[in-house]
Amino acid sequence: MRVVNQPIPKVDSKALVTGKGVYTDDLAPSDCLIVKILRSPHAHALIKDINVTRAQAVEGIECILTYEDCPEKRFTMAGQTYPEPSPYDRLILDQRVRFVGDAVAIVAGTSKEAVNKALKLIKVKYEILEPVLDFREAKDHPVLVHPEENWKSLVPVGADNKRNLCAHEEDSSGDIDAVLESCEYVVDRIYHTKANQQAMMETFRTYTYMDAYGRLNIVSSTQVPFHVRRILANALDVPKSKIRVIKPRIGGGFGAKQTVVTEVYPALVTWKTGKPAKIIYTREESFIASSPRHEMEIHVRVGADKDGIIKGIDVYTLSNTGAFGEHGPTTVGLSGHKSIPLYGKAEAYRFVYDVVYTNVMSAGAYRGYGATQGIFAVESAVNELAAKMGTDPVALREKNIVREGQVMPAYYGETANSCALDRCLQRAKEMIGWDEKYPCRDMGNGKVRSVGVAMAMQGSGISAVDTASVGIKVNDDGFYSLMIGATDMGTGCDTILAQMAAECLDCEMEDIIVHGVDTDASPYDCGSYASSTTYVTGMAVVRTCEKLREKICERGAAYLGCSVEDVEFDGKQVINLKNGESISRVDIGNQVMCNNEEALYASEAFSSPVSPPPFMVGMAEVEIDKVTGQLELLDYVAVVDCGTVVNPNLARLQTEGGIAQGIGMALYEDIVYNSKGKNFSNSFMQYKIPTRLDVGMIRVEFESSYEPTGPFGAKSIGEIVINTPPPAISNAVQNATGVIVRELPITSEKIYWGMHGQNV
Repeated sequence: MRVVNQPIPKVDSKALVTGKGVYTDDLAPSDCLIVKILRSPHAHALIKDINVTRAQAVEGIECILTYEDCPEKRFTMAGQTYPEPSPYDRLILDQRVRFVGDAVAIVAGTSKEAVNKALKLIKVKYEILEPVLDFREAKDHPVLVHPEENWKSLVPVGADNKRNLCAHEEDSSGDIDAVLESCEYVVDRIYHTKANQQAMMETFRTYTYMDAYGRLNIVSSTQVPFHVRRILANALDVPKSKIRVIKPRIGGGFGAKQTVVTEVYPALVTWKTGKPAKIIYTREESFIASSPRHEMEIHVRVGADKDGIIKGIDVYTLSNTGAFGEHGPTTVGLSGHKSIPLYGKAEAYRFVYDVVYTNVMSAGAYRGYGATQGIFAVESAVNELAAKMGTDPVALREKNIVREGQVMPAYYGETANSCALDRCLQRAKEMIGWDEKYPCRDMGNGKVRSVGVAMAMQGSGISAVDTASVGIKVNDDGFYSLMIGATDMGTGCDTILAQMAAECLDCEMEDIIVHGVDTDASPYDCGSYASSTTYVTGMAVVRTCEKLREKICERGAAYLGCSVEDVEFDGKQVINLKNGESISRVDIGNQVMCNNEEALYASEAFSSPVSPPPFMVGMAEVEIDKVTGQLELLDYVAVVDCGTVVNPNLARLQTEGGIAQGIGMALYEDIVYNSKGKNFSNSFMQYKIPTRLDVGMIRVEFESSYEPTGPFGAKSIGEIVINTPPPAISNAVQNATGVIVRELPITSEKIYWGMHGQNV
């Protein structure tokens, strides 16, 4: 291929390296109102009275809004396809506050100083209620997080607010209890992953204004512009036609910005006042009132026969959605449906989950979206099974992994039409020198080194749900405009979609102008989540280019006075194959534009009935001090099967970044609450993420397969890359010391106490 599978620089690279103003706060005018939120100090309380008199008297204060000023219409902030599986359980401002940091009032003024002063002068009287803080006790707890009667769930996901249940489901095949009873070896363990923060560089932020036609314009750092439009229309109780959403450059999202965290607050201020407004979350606000990964406790039973064939996998997931149900019913499914299918010989499986409300910050989407938690649990259980059998965990996987052509258990009956997992496993084993280093090596200086392994799979969009469309037109002089609704959040989707278009149209990258998302002008796209863009939007690009080529040939044939069956388009000109006459793309574009003819434009949509998974193997090498338990990550190798690699440079960066985040989850990141529900992990001083010096050496390679349903054989890569570090590093600790850490993060203290015989 000429353009696809090539390391093309990002289309916006020059703007980024020269520091052009392309982000939300760069675009907001200097005179817009500053919006801030007064937040609850209590985990669960009713607001009995709010006195804003003194605060309103502060010079520069434009408005102070409370629950009495907001529509009594519940909605969800989850950026998901309609009807949203997440329940409608929010108001913009509510009389009941449900976590420490929940919004109590909106203050807007002409300066930060005025707003900060006014926040201190608002007096609130609360009736403090008993909170539900332990998610293990939340289901059927006598205290209800959402007792309101106008709570509703649009989709039957097993939700019941009168039981603190956001979702419940059961899925099984075969008699799992009988199969496990017949197994020679069975592991029965519980694993715990805490909430994790996405910690993107650009915090949540939104700028809003009214245009000359009385429409509310939203400029926001979001992954889901079209969903933002629907969510704000619901929340404000206004027609969608009154709202326009524009996405500028995003300074990172990692799933956090699939939740509409900030948009509604300045939108309400602008709708009420008619004046432009902006909200910029501080880093502390992004830690205490955002949308982190769901905390999950996962009970795994896995069994194998005497020959090492894994016969059955049983998974029960308890997920903590926090105060609101954003993404609660959807993340949890991946904990089983993206972990169990890795083992293709299983005769039976069962996957059951409960998602519960509690009085802590609500959770949301984070790269990996539930698969990360489930893969940590299931892969750790398989590693424990290998230890129980006295066998090499790589050898155990070689016997059991899903292979190309197999129907994947617990994956909706889909067949693995493209799967290089076996080659990924073999290549990773060679890269890290597994046979020489397993199980461990005593370094003779009080330290021991070992290696660990884990596998992962994800998906490519949400089958039969995610949809994308693009539009491409030919302009005068023949250059193309590529209009997309997908959201580039730093991943480079603008670039890879342009690469696909250039490949299909036989042109240069410079011939294609990519237009960012504007809901007034862009074709509909669900947004950037669920690893959908390369696969789903990419196929929309391919289909659109095919249609546009047909139109170019038709128009060229008309200009040449011949039949369309007699012409060919080579990317630069339409040629009459019978007599060799031709007309250039430049001339076609000029004639169409300048002679008032029908525009050369095509737009096609794509939605897939399947979601072909990418696969990955990760292996970690660690060194542990046997005296202190201190762990150092020396080497991490990863081999990824994402089908055809569209842009090797961007794919490598995606993989390295995701692995670094996974290492953070495995070793450093921890959200800590006190007994009253206050989040102590509210800055980078308390919430530690790894630096470049902390992640050791990261080495990445690709084992390509060919996905027949994907563009140029491509599958996704964005999410899978975060999933292997926690179980691989845990396995390395296990192989080095015999200590098995089942609750993340894996700390030196846990290793130390484990080596001294105490539970970790």
